[in-house]
Amino acid sequence: MPKSLDPIEILIRRLQRSAGLEQSELAELRTLQVDVADVARNEAISREGDRVEHCMLLVEGFLIRLQHTRGGKRQILSFYVPGDIPDLQTLHLPTMDHSLAAITPARLGRIPHKSIQELCNRNRRVADALWRETLIDAAVARTWVRCVGRLTARARVAHMLCELHARLDAVGLAKDPIRMPITQADFADAMSLSVVQINMTLRDLREEGLITVHKREMIVHDLVRLQYVAEFDPLYLHLDPAQRR
Repeated sequence: MPKSLDPIEILIRRLQRSAGLEQSELAELRTLQVDVADVARNEAISREGDRVEHCMLLVEGFLIRLQHTRGGKRQILSFYVPGDIPDLQTLHLPTMDHSLAAITPARLGRIPHKSIQELCNRNRRVADALWRETLIDAAVARTWVRCVGRLTARARVAHMLCELHARLDAVGLAKDPIRMPITQADFADAMSLSVVQINMTLRDLREEGLITVHKREMIVHDLVRLQYVAEFDPLYLHLDPAQRR
C-alpha cells in the first residue's frame, strides 16, 4: 500500500470540518499515541462479542459495520471513509455489539482508550468534538433507517452515493474520479436490495447522465440532480460550520 497521510493529520482534517478546533487543541490531538497497521480486504478488525481497548482511526481505505443473521446473511450497517473513527463508542461500551471489517485494503491507526481518555480529561473541547462524532454516527444510522424503510431502490442507491461523496469531500477525497471500490454486493447488503437491483439502478443513473462508475471509480456529472433523485439533505452529516454551537 502506498505511503499515506499521517494518521492524526487526517483526523484533524475531519474534526476541523465538523468541529472547528483551535490550534492549541490540534496540538493536543497530535500528542495521541497511534500505532499504524495495514489490513487486507475482507479482514475482520473486531467481532461481535470482542472486548476492545483501542479505537480504530481509518487512515486509508473503506470499512463497514455489520451484523449477521443466524442463517449467515450479512447486513451492512455503515460505511466508513478515511478520517472516521468507527468505534468511538467503545470508550464507554468496550464489548462490541457488532463487527467491523475492511472491504478494501486499509490502513488503520490504533489509538489506546487510555490515550484518548487522558486527552479528553485534559481538554474539554477535544472531548466535545469526539462526542460530536459519535452523535453524527447515530444521525447517519437514523437516516439509513429512513432510506431503507421508505425510499425506492433508485433513491436509496442515489442517496448512498450522495452521502459517500459528501463524506469523502469532508476530508478532501472527492475529486473526480472518486475512488469507489464498494462492490454491488456491498451496496446490496447495505440497502436491502438484490445485486440485480443495484446493477439496474446504477445503469439507469448512468444513462440519465448523473454518474459514471468504471473500474471502481466514480465521476459525478450532476450532483444537484443526483441529490434530487436521492431526496438527499446533508443536514444529518452536520458538516456545515453554521450548525456548530
